[in-house]
Amino acid sequence: MFNGIIYNQGIIKKIQKRSKGKNIFIKSKLRLTNKDIGISISCDGVCLTLISIQNKIMEFYLSNETILRSKFKFLKLNDKINLELPLKYGQKISGHICQGHIDTSGKILNIKNIDKSYLFDFEIDKKERVNLIEKASICVNGISLTISKVTKKGFQIWVIPHTFRMTNLSLLKKNSLVNIEIDILSKYVKNYFNEKK
Repeated sequence: MFNGIIYNQGIIKKIQKRSKGKNIFIKSKLRLTNKDIGISISCDGVCLTLISIQNKIMEFYLSNETILRSKFKFLKLNDKINLELPLKYGQKISGHICQGHIDTSGKILNIKNIDKSYLFDFEIDKKERVNLIEKASICVNGISLTISKVTKKGFQIWVIPHTFRMTNLSLLKKNSLVNIEIDILSKYVKNYFNEKK
């Protein structure tokens, strides 16, 4: 479980294709050792299990299901990835509860620099739009953000300068793809009331 507050990034150094998935190798400044093998790490919002670490390069396995649901099907060498370690008991939750279970990928329609902040306009699959709620939390590339407006094609978010600098949002442009996890609480509530009908 994560809270979508990003302090670290990594760089894709190697991609190894497999018959039913792929292994990816990410170099970062995270202080991890072999004792940490088996922990979950959020990689651009996707919960992945650390299977090896050597010389600050972490190895993860991606199943075909993960690849199909995420932007990782288009992953390239030297891509920058947002990283978050799992929450610890007693740790402050500054964002919102993120599972690392990606619902879909989204496409950036537009980015506007307004004053010192940035307005991002995203498009997502029609079947996922029904779960969007204005002012609800949403996880974009592992970042806890707030939906400022639900649109016909998706949603908009405002990004403050600090978040823009600390994450890979600063590297994105029109038509870039992102990983999207819709707030689990809003999905649970919606599902509950649908069952009551």
